[in-house]
Amino acid sequence: MSENDAADPLSVLPAPVENPPAPMPTPPPRRGTGGFGWLLLVLLLAAAGYGYWRLQGIEQGHEATVQTETSAAQKLRDEVEALRRSADASKSEAQTLRTRLDDTAKVNDSLRAQVLGLSERARLSEDAIANLAEKRLSGHDALLLNEAELLLVLAQERYALFTDPAPSLAAYRLADAALAQANDAAFASVRQSINAEIAALGELQANNPSAQQQSLAQLRESLAQLPTRQHDEESSAAQPGSRFARVFGQFIRIRRDDDAGAGFGRNDPLLARTLLDASLRDAQAALLVHDAQRWQQALTAARAQLAHDFDTASPEAAKAQATLDGLAKTAIAPPAPNVLGAALKELRNLRTTHSLQAAPAAEPAKPVAPAQAEGQS
Repeated sequence: MSENDAADPLSVLPAPVENPPAPMPTPPPRRGTGGFGWLLLVLLLAAAGYGYWRLQGIEQGHEATVQTETSAAQKLRDEVEALRRSADASKSEAQTLRTRLDDTAKVNDSLRAQVLGLSERARLSEDAIANLAEKRLSGHDALLLNEAELLLVLAQERYALFTDPAPSLAAYRLADAALAQANDAAFASVRQSINAEIAALGELQANNPSAQQQSLAQLRESLAQLPTRQHDEESSAAQPGSRFARVFGQFIRIRRDDDAGAGFGRNDPLLARTLLDASLRDAQAALLVHDAQRWQQALTAARAQLAHDFDTASPEAAKAQATLDGLAKTAIAPPAPNVLGAALKELRNLRTTHSLQAAPAAEPAKPVAPAQAEGQS
């Protein structure tokens, strides 16, 4: 075969036969071919069933895989949605926190401004207080100082007249309350002096005369139990010799005594007790008004009456005499304390000093010219 023949495929085909040969006769069928066909058909059917079963299994597996993938995708989608919601919530919380931080910053700025304002106000208050201390006394302070001075004078004169610390203490406390309302701090030293005088008068008030009054009252109640003195010279006196003297001696008695009035108590026990009670009453009155001289005079008279008209040897009279002796040693009007009146002097000195300082500061008002007055109007 040449190269041209190899290149042309048609050249290899056999040449057409003009007169085909006669067909050969068909051989008769063999007996064993039918069983093999049925077997082959069964095998084909089994293979087809097996293939169908495998195809169904594959499809079911594919459907299960699709469902699994779908559920996984849905779950993933839900998780993504949850994450998106969480992210949105986090953004919202972050926005809220940012808003709160902004509000806090604004509040801090406001507080800082307020603190600065308070500092400025405190500085202005300090300046105002400093200026107020340098200014002269106002009418309110002058009225309070006048009231305090009057109360101090009343307290001092009250104690000088009646030697009674209780009303003086009340006046001193009122004066201290009046000075406490004054705006000028320069009078704080006067309040210290007032407190010192209040303490001194309080020590005097500790000697309460109620104990002396109670002792005098008990002594007056025991006068009925005091035995009077028995005079033997009167009982043993010689009886008048004549009948006329004996008859009229029952109505008229003539006696001689060097002590004037001493016989009244001896003759009448009721009168003696009355006179002693009057002396004790006088002592009580002197104790109430704190009159030391009258107190000593009343106690001296009571002691003399007790010794003259009553039996001093009896226990009752001895006890009464001891009580009177103890009361005579009691000072019902102690001397005034040395500090009394110091607050009044200090207050007056301070008021004088302030008035002298305020006098040069007060300048007379300058007259306004008529032209200036017209321009201002």
